[in-house]
Amino acid sequence: MYIIEGNIGAGKSTFLKLVQKYIPTVSVALEPLQNWQDLECGQSLLTQFYQNPQRWAYTLETLTLMSRVREQMYQQAQKANNLLVERSIYSGYYCFAQNCYEQGFITKVEWEIYSQWFNFLLSNKCTPPQGFIYLRIDPEIAHQRIQKRSRAGEETISLQYLQQVHEKHEAFLLRKENVLSQLVKVPVLVLDCNEDFEKNATKLEELLHAVENFLKATHPLYKPAVIDQDRSNAWLIQNTLFKNSDAF
Repeated sequence: MYIIEGNIGAGKSTFLKLVQKYIPTVSVALEPLQNWQDLECGQSLLTQFYQNPQRWAYTLETLTLMSRVREQMYQQAQKANNLLVERSIYSGYYCFAQNCYEQGFITKVEWEIYSQWFNFLLSNKCTPPQGFIYLRIDPEIAHQRIQKRSRAGEETISLQYLQQVHEKHEAFLLRKENVLSQLVKVPVLVLDCNEDFEKNATKLEELLHAVENFLKATHPLYKPAVIDQDRSNAWLIQNTLFKNSDAF
């Protein structure tokens, strides 16, 4: 199992859909956003968090922890080697929940309880992934994309919040600061996603090749799909890319 990580607005869902379309040897699992976007009393939990993080941060992070552990346990049971999963229990802890605690959205007691659950579940239920694929994006560009796509509940996301989450991703995936020992040696592929790869065939081709090379290098049984042998597929990609750029 490989995990796709990245800030809000990095294009994770869009990228996974493109991977699924152009690399037939790989399967994908999108983040179960509906679990915390379903309306309750006329408002989603995610919207409530963005509007009042001090009240809803612990509730949201606990729900996402439970959802991601359930998803990871299910995928582990399937034993799918060439699987790319969107986000994980790890970024939930190291990037989002930890940032909430440091910003005062989660109390010390809540953080201790959350951390105990995280460590218990990691020790008893979840095994480390074969690799992380980090869709790296500047917070300013992520903020522009979020504003452009106008997704419900995201209208109050600030640039400052994206900068905080970006720094947490850098510490977690690049510098491996204070992460569990079993994650230190997990390889990380960093993809520059500042450029809109959805409508740029050359950029998309570059990213897809990088993914295949990463899988080949980290999984001895992986058989590449050979995305294009003579670059003729670049024409195919150019002419069949998703037309809805709002997916970012």
